[in-house]
Amino acid sequence: MRSALRRALEKVRWYVRELTDESAYDRYVAHVRRDHPQADVPTRREFERMRTDRQEADPRQGFRCC
Repeated sequence: MRSALRRALEKVRWYVRELTDESAYDRYVAHVRRDHPQADVPTRREFERMRTDRQEADPRQGFRCC
């Protein structure tokens, strides 16, 4: 019973992370390590800054606040 509950909770966690795009950093790190092994992997903070800058530069990337 516990393992079934644990699996269900893991699936819910995965779904929420995908829905909120919380897993974007994990996907980016995997991409950098796979396709650009010589490149430095940015920190989470650097990644979020790059992502925000990209969204603000191109309104098609997301909604702008103001």
